[in-house]
Amino acid sequence: MTYPNTQLFINNSWQDAADGRTLAVHNPATGKEIGRVAHASRVDLDRALEAAQKGFETWRDMLPADRSKIMRKAAGLMRERAADIANVLTQEQGKPLVEAKGEALAAADIIEWFAEEGFRVYGRIVPSRSSLSMRQMVLKDPIGVVAAFTPWNVPINQVVRKVSAALAAGCSMLIKAPEETPAGPAALIQAFADAGIPAGVLGLVYGNPAEISSYLIAHPTIRKITFTGSTPVGKQLAAMAGQHMKRVTMELGGHAPVIVAEDADISLAVKATAGAKFRNAGQVCIAPTRFLVHESIRKEFEQALVKHANNLKVGDGLTDGTQMGPLANPRRLAAMAEFTRDAVAQGATVLSGGERIGDTGNFWQPTILTDVPIKAKVFNDEPFGPMAAIRSFNTLEEAILESNRLPYGLAGYAFTRSLKNADLLARRVEVGMLWVNMPAMPSAEMPFGGIKDSGYGSEGGPEALDAYLNARSISVMNV
Repeated sequence: MTYPNTQLFINNSWQDAADGRTLAVHNPATGKEIGRVAHASRVDLDRALEAAQKGFETWRDMLPADRSKIMRKAAGLMRERAADIANVLTQEQGKPLVEAKGEALAAADIIEWFAEEGFRVYGRIVPSRSSLSMRQMVLKDPIGVVAAFTPWNVPINQVVRKVSAALAAGCSMLIKAPEETPAGPAALIQAFADAGIPAGVLGLVYGNPAEISSYLIAHPTIRKITFTGSTPVGKQLAAMAGQHMKRVTMELGGHAPVIVAEDADISLAVKATAGAKFRNAGQVCIAPTRFLVHESIRKEFEQALVKHANNLKVGDGLTDGTQMGPLANPRRLAAMAEFTRDAVAQGATVLSGGERIGDTGNFWQPTILTDVPIKAKVFNDEPFGPMAAIRSFNTLEEAILESNRLPYGLAGYAFTRSLKNADLLARRVEVGMLWVNMPAMPSAEMPFGGIKDSGYGSEGGPEALDAYLNARSISVMNV
């Protein structure tokens, strides 16, 4: 399938940037340019903002049932088009086709769940303590036009979580999607357009991230900011939003610990964490990264994890049988090389991988490091790549302390046969999402987000809608 050029989506129309500027899009498996994406100017942003405000005024006043019908139709279109969307997504992002198709299909599930959850945006009646003639009500109204900023690693998933919650609450949204992977988000927006979304309810722009974010966040039309990305950038945007009293949802970086207790099912632990570790070449915010394995089973766990890594077929995501594709860009290759070099210099041992594959594309070997010192870079900074760093522990309390040592608190994993251990881990491991004896399985109906420096707010469950709603107190005295 030919890779498409991507335009801006403003007022339900695909269009070039006003000044005609574009940016190149590259295939990470080949390094070659495969298309162009429009680069928005301030003129384009102003038109998009005007359309978004008008779109909000229309969408806000539609019945939840009518909004739900459009959303469910968009979900159906995503399912119908999943194979074609996957082909485009793999070309621009690199992940294997099976993962790309899974991302498109998961988007449909998320849209459908929020389409129904929109029916449950309830206010309430509160009995008065002073008079039977007083009616006290809590009303929940959509907050207004939302600006969303999303990353390149799972570009459809990161957009659809924000869009679905906002639409279900009655908001309109202007999305600044990633320039490196623009066509995937565009396909999602096209599904909503074909489903009959009113003009202006959804907008899509690309361009200079710093310029667009500084302009949109300060603009009076925008009433809420939602961002997924690194913690440093998230802090900058949150501070900027605070200057303008804008509500914010932040889904930021993680450094997910994996605790493999002495009584763990080792084969289950390896199968669950290896799948999550090397999915999307490790470029996932909830990917397991810091492996804390009880000393008594460490060797057995390492051998099994190395065997899995060595058996992975790495290659172009469009090739049948590929299990791990390339990294998204050359910057990630440089980062993997630096993480490996630093770990070895600090005393770690490379059990598997640790090098680039070939000289074409951004391919890196699945990498397993052991005896990694606490001071090594990989145990302090998120690698965001196909790299697992292993340390041993002797007591569960020791492992929990290490899990909580860093300021991150997005996701975590644990493996144990003991209900007592599982309860302790659930209460003490400081993460927004913890999976015990299982791989990561985010779902639309569960909260998705972090704590500590990994952000605040949720992009899943009923909690996700709260951020897009104003709760207002109304009291009426009958006279």
